[in-house]
Amino acid sequence: MAAVLVIEDDDRIRLSLVMALEDEGYTVTGAATAEEGLEAQRSRRADTVLVDLMLPGIDGFECIRQIRRTDDAPIVVISARNDTHDIVAALEAGADDYLVKPVAVKELTARLRALRRRARTGPETLRLLRFGDLEIEPDAGEVRLRDTPVQLTRTEFQLLCELAEHAGKVLSRQQLLQRVWQYDSGDERLVDVHVGRLRQKIEDDASAPQHLLTVRGLGYKLHR
Repeated sequence: MAAVLVIEDDDRIRLSLVMALEDEGYTVTGAATAEEGLEAQRSRRADTVLVDLMLPGIDGFECIRQIRRTDDAPIVVISARNDTHDIVAALEAGADDYLVKPVAVKELTARLRALRRRARTGPETLRLLRFGDLEIEPDAGEVRLRDTPVQLTRTEFQLLCELAEHAGKVLSRQQLLQRVWQYDSGDERLVDVHVGRLRQKIEDDASAPQHLLTVRGLGYKLHR
């Protein structure tokens, strides 16, 4: 059964999340601080991590960054902060998704199931996909820019593969949410921030991209 780590300093919220997820069949570990959560993830890696942003000591943003240095487990932020700046900052730190408190258990478990499906399925092609000096091997989980390996998170890699499999075709933000995150609906900022992160890694100049292009009013496409 999938394991979930809940990093939340509010005892009432943490306990309610732990109990609700255990009722859904998950194995759940709770941590009241980022420090406790980081130690728990190092010692017994969870499949998914839920993180609050307003934590004592190390805050949620830094907690996410520290997890991301060594771990590609999906990270979902659960926070009362709904400001666009906070959402974008959390996603740029390495989070895969962002839910605003109070969180409905059904919505949370639906998101967790979608994350698990993504982890199980992944790209199916064995082909080497080339876009000029950018090479993508979906089955091997490898990306190279001018023969230099590019380190991507799981979500960034799956987003890049989805665009690569539809090279030259414009995919809307909602299509990408459905295909990459497997959400029927959701916040389109998830897509925009991850596209921005991808450009920082696969473009010589992220402000003037040559590979991952924006088609105004429509969405994104990967250009050969």
